[in-house]
Amino acid sequence: MSQSNRISYAFMVGLLLLVASMHMMVPLITVLFAFFALNRLSFGRRWVGVILFCVLLLGVSQGFWFFAKQAFVALPKIANESIPRIIDYAESLGFELPFSDMKSLRVMVMTRVQDQFAQLNQLAGIGHYLRIAAVETVSILIGIVVAISLFLTRKLDLGSYPGASEDNLYTAIGLSIVERFKTFYDSFATVMGAQLVISLINTALTSIFLLWNGYPHLLVVVVLTFVLGLLPILGNLLSNALIIGIGFTLSHQTALFALLFLMAIHKLEYFLNSKIIGDRIRNPMWLTLLGLVLGERLMGISGMILAPVFLHYIKVETSRLKAEQERAGSA
Repeated sequence: MSQSNRISYAFMVGLLLLVASMHMMVPLITVLFAFFALNRLSFGRRWVGVILFCVLLLGVSQGFWFFAKQAFVALPKIANESIPRIIDYAESLGFELPFSDMKSLRVMVMTRVQDQFAQLNQLAGIGHYLRIAAVETVSILIGIVVAISLFLTRKLDLGSYPGASEDNLYTAIGLSIVERFKTFYDSFATVMGAQLVISLINTALTSIFLLWNGYPHLLVVVVLTFVLGLLPILGNLLSNALIIGIGFTLSHQTALFALLFLMAIHKLEYFLNSKIIGDRIRNPMWLTLLGLVLGERLMGISGMILAPVFLHYIKVETSRLKAEQERAGSA
């Protein structure tokens, strides 16, 4: 491995650790998602991509605000209606759940959270949450601006010293770092692009099932199914729990039918993973779960989103190193 490559790998590792330790995962994810959308919407013309991206951003913002108002009303109602039915059904089967109603469930969850994050007891009320929301909003806006700037200025000026030789170390390191970033983005585009397609198919089939069975709160459930579908494994578990829980408010038979349907959908997802994602990023389930757990512990929800990307990026980079060593040995 050349000296410039070693330095670029060290730089990339150090930068990712710095981003994680300084809790800057939100702007990183924003840059990646925004750049991904700009590429897909450009159709060969950058100004077209920027215009369509701004229109999409405006639509998503309006949709998010509308969805948030709907979810604020629907989710507590879903919990209050489904939890008693679930408790009754569990008791009929001889199971005793650790909660008896929505209030006791909330207390149990908050107790667990406070045990793990004792600093929550020291929060300064609503002002603290408003400050967090403001910081995250600014981070997202910065990430969008950075993504648009990178999209419009593809050629990177490394600012080499005038008169320097073409094979100088500074330029070599700069080009190697650019290659590291390109590989990382390609991993993100490959993983999240495939996950997006799978989530769309899963959401479409789930929507048909929900409509057929007359599920209430359809908009909230469909949107959450799509968004949670972008999060491997855990997202499916959360959306499944929501759908089965609402099924209990209709009938025990509907909840059982929902369970069977979701099992069939996930069998289809395994097939789609092999066809859409392919052997390039298919990792063992234990490795994906380990990545999700470590990502959540180190970086929260953002870490869980990027965990499959990190796994794929590591696989790509280490595969290249192995190939380079083999060629060097044969030479």
